Amino acid sequence: MKSKRTVFGFSILIVLLLLFIVLNMKTGSVPISGQEVFNALFGRESEGTSYHIIRDIRIPRLIAAFILGGALAVAGYLFQTFFHNPIAGPYVLGVSSAAKLVVAFILIISLERSSHLSSWGMILAAFLGSLLSMIFILFIASRVKSMSILIICGVMIGYICSAVTDIAVTFADDSNIVNLHSWSLGSFSGITQENNLVAFIVTAAAMLFTLLLSKPIGAYQLGETYAENLGVNIRRFRVFLVLLSGLLSACVTAFAGPISFVGIAVPHLMRNIFKTEKPLIMIPACFLGGAVFCLICDLIAKSLFAPVELSISTVTSVFGAPIVIWILFSRNGEGSKE
Repeated sequence: MKSKRTVFGFSILIVLLLLFIVLNMKTGSVPISGQEVFNALFGRESEGTSYHIIRDIRIPRLIAAFILGGALAVAGYLFQTFFHNPIAGPYVLGVSSAAKLVVAFILIISLERSSHLSSWGMILAAFLGSLLSMIFILFIASRVKSMSILIICGVMIGYICSAVTDIAVTFADDSNIVNLHSWSLGSFSGITQENNLVAFIVTAAAMLFTLLLSKPIGAYQLGETYAENLGVNIRRFRVFLVLLSGLLSACVTAFAGPISFVGIAVPHLMRNIFKTEKPLIMIPACFLGGAVFCLICDLIAKSLFAPVELSISTVTSVFGAPIVIWILFSRNGEGSKE
């Protein structure tokens, strides 16, 4: 029964993924027909407006939504595993906002000096910000035992970092500040093929290491004592979880800015679809689920009020926040039954 559910779940995700890839190529401020998409993809047309829109704008954008959406969902899954809490995530804990703060400052400095910050430089800056935030969160976690207080502290960190970033972006003196402002709100637009290549390399490496940790993750989910009895080095394992979740979160923030609720909502949805906590199923399911979720939200963001475009975080909040409320209510219901 579980194997049938797993096959069915992955089949649905793949079908939805293909469907929204096609819809994202067709839909936008300039509608493009299915025939024009086919011609652009399979070389029957090498010039024209529709060809350049699909090849130069929409394909890089949907690739970014696929890679970064999947990375963000897996990062959320790792955070939830680390803290044993379903509402822990890079956005809620302030990790994304801290990464945004460091990247924004370095981008502003590089713009003022008329220099170009490479894709690797952006990821490194975001990773530094996410690590600093995680160190602070872990320090708080060592001093307080209440998960609710930890979450509140993470939210406060996020607000502080976002406020400082907004101030820096507002007073930055550069003609490219419009793009920086769009990035600071969360957006897949403007991402280049070079950005996507770097994001793919980083995400693929992080995903490989995460899959290799599947067995320790499964043991850790049953409790630290149980994992230690199976020979898991808890201290080293927790360091790996922090580094991997921080790297995936940094990759997303570096190129698309902070994106809210994906890291919380998608893992919970995948648990309900697949009815399992097995890491070997949940990790790829979260990646595909995050990719589908972000492709849907990006489609809405760029087409709902076209040519005006919404930030991706605005749309993910609309869909993700109700899921978080549902999580809280369901957990409260389970607690009252006990």
